[in-house]
Amino acid sequence: MNYTAPWWLPGGNLQTIVAAKLGRRYKHAAPVYVRERWYTPDHDFIDLDWQAGPSAPQTPLLVLFHGLEGSSRSHYAEAFAEFARVQQMAYVVVHFRGCSGELNHAPRAYHSGDFEEIGWILERLRSLHTGPMVAVGISLGGNALLRWAQEAGSSASQTLSAVASVCAPVDLAASGDCIGQGFNRQVYTRMFLQTMKPKALRKLKQFPGLFDGDALRAAKDLYAFDNIFTAPLHGFKNTEAYWRKASAKPGLHRIRIPALVLNARNDPFVPAASLPVLKDVGDWVTLWQPRDGGHVGFPLGAPPSDLSALPQAVGGWLLQNR
Repeated sequence: MNYTAPWWLPGGNLQTIVAAKLGRRYKHAAPVYVRERWYTPDHDFIDLDWQAGPSAPQTPLLVLFHGLEGSSRSHYAEAFAEFARVQQMAYVVVHFRGCSGELNHAPRAYHSGDFEEIGWILERLRSLHTGPMVAVGISLGGNALLRWAQEAGSSASQTLSAVASVCAPVDLAASGDCIGQGFNRQVYTRMFLQTMKPKALRKLKQFPGLFDGDALRAAKDLYAFDNIFTAPLHGFKNTEAYWRKASAKPGLHRIRIPALVLNARNDPFVPAASLPVLKDVGDWVTLWQPRDGGHVGFPLGAPPSDLSALPQAVGGWLLQNR
């Protein structure tokens, strides 16, 4: 990806925050979605938002898995919706459990290595769609999508033509340490915990005794939150075990489907030193690591900036490999 940040947006933090808060996601109207609810084998549900509009049976389908606490209204999701509309692709945003605006039913949520859930979703989409399918995962969703590709191995190509991850924290320990310090702790960690804590406490009301509510209220960073909530609810001993087992970086060489791994080297909470290099991946994986971009930013042009660079680059790559 050839990306150069505008002169007025120096540094990864500005490129991240301006893109998320101010960037133009589409040229005209916001995407119109049609929601579909699927019931899971464990008697829970997930919600999928399909971009409205006609599509032929053989139309390529772009599937997006959002990032931590994201949704179909996240800035990147709407920017990819615009790309799909212009390219006449079918487009669906899959909401992880609890992220569609309604608390899910089961005593679990979602996590960075949730490849089994992604596998179930993709298999069902494959059974419903006859045209080519490609998928992009953003941040947490990107790591989970890469984990699915690793576990699926050569069988992944029976479901998808290609996958792409955008700004995924493929080394969760490195990113967890980074987001827990300094400016990141004061800004990004607080932002995430403002929504994650209330949802977790609502989950505790659903299932009294599920975890220590007082300890969760006292959590000041994602390490503590994951230790109390995410790790034990999803079968991990503790945060260290969760971050180690869920990280995609160690298994990138196992991928057997065209896979793009895009990370800006100035991402505020994905340290450049933690990013994969060529010796970590096989022939199926393409690494894009531009100097600038921030975390799911890549804004272009004059204020308030335009967000088309990311979906055009990543979507274009997926279309070439479908």
